[in-house]
Amino acid sequence: MPSRTGFRGHAGGVLALVLTLLLAGCTGGGSGPASGRITLRFQSLAWQQESVEANKELVKEWNASHPDVKVEYVQGSWDSVHDQLLTSFEGGEAPDIIHDASDDLADFAYGGYLADLTDLLPQRLKSDIPQRSWQAATFGDGIYGVPFLQEPRVLIANATWLKESGVRIPTPERPWSWAEFRNVTKRLSGNGKYGVAWPLKEPVSATLNLSLSTGGRLFHRGTDGKITVRFEAADQVVPRTVHDQANTDHSASPTTLGSGGSDTLPGFFGGKYAMVPLGFSYRQQIVQQAPKGFDWQVLPAPAGTDGLTQGVSPQTLSVAEDSPHKKEAAEFVDYLLRPKNMVRLALGDWMLPTGTQALKDPALHSAKNGWATGTALAAHLRSAPAQSVRGYPEWKDKVATPAFQEYYSGAIGLGELRRRLEKDGNLVLARYQR
Repeated sequence: MPSRTGFRGHAGGVLALVLTLLLAGCTGGGSGPASGRITLRFQSLAWQQESVEANKELVKEWNASHPDVKVEYVQGSWDSVHDQLLTSFEGGEAPDIIHDASDDLADFAYGGYLADLTDLLPQRLKSDIPQRSWQAATFGDGIYGVPFLQEPRVLIANATWLKESGVRIPTPERPWSWAEFRNVTKRLSGNGKYGVAWPLKEPVSATLNLSLSTGGRLFHRGTDGKITVRFEAADQVVPRTVHDQANTDHSASPTTLGSGGSDTLPGFFGGKYAMVPLGFSYRQQIVQQAPKGFDWQVLPAPAGTDGLTQGVSPQTLSVAEDSPHKKEAAEFVDYLLRPKNMVRLALGDWMLPTGTQALKDPALHSAKNGWATGTALAAHLRSAPAQSVRGYPEWKDKVATPAFQEYYSGAIGLGELRRRLEKDGNLVLARYQR
């Protein structure tokens, strides 16, 4: 029989253990070992009704087949995601699974807020998505997001207007060159109507991404690893085309240069513009809003020396570095991006999937609503030039956006645009590369 002292010590240990277990059970929130159930928070930026429904349905299907790992759907917003994520990272309250765009990841990846997914993702997913897409979410030696949806920029055209004009209709096999595009818009203009309406409220990504077709790169990494801006001849083809359409040819509406894409649709439907360069997903708004009988079609963006190549910033799924359940979070990402599920997400967002198996789905090759034209561009999509540039958001907001806006409006010339992008821009980038 033990001594009273020994019994007291033994009883105290048992009591402490019981209290510890009870406390764990009370504070585990249903996501710890005590409950046997893990809860993951998935913040989605889906906003179109079809897309939100597709995401919520997939979460529901996951929860039905994975009783030990529950996923909670959290609605985020593209308008505020960067600042919201930064606040949640610094406050230790980040969601486990994060929906974002690849051009927003660099600072989060280098800042240590996102988990390196290199060893967390299955080979099936790694091999299904082409390397050119993975480059958009690769920073240093790590992968910090899974690129799953991408959106080429296309020309949405008034089919009746183009047919009556007699201009050659471009196809992915025989696109317009930038020079031919400029000539076509001149032919389509006159009597208060314009061949094209450029919605360039956010001019930087559109200009840089389309400039890949002409061999433009803008950002150049030196042997020391540091990036500098050089606005060279290949970078100037696209902005000069837009500038000359608006200020010399008067074939581009000057009033839409400061507009967003949706702002141009009433004028497009009203017969004021023959074409509008827009992201592929705008087709949903056109289907919903176009007047009865309005005939429209999707055309490829103009091609340059590098063909139909254009930059994209794919939508991505990442895992927070602070998540205690990275393995389970990565398994949910893999589930969400199985080929059939990726197709559902693409159709819901009116965008293209990155996965090679998903791209083969017949629904994405229909001539209806221009799906086939967009899908034909998938092989030409590359990582946007600014993907891995630290300090890009500040460079874009403080230097490039006002400079391009003033150039397109005719307020400054090409020389001043170059000076600002290079001299002022490199001063900004230098602060991020010390």
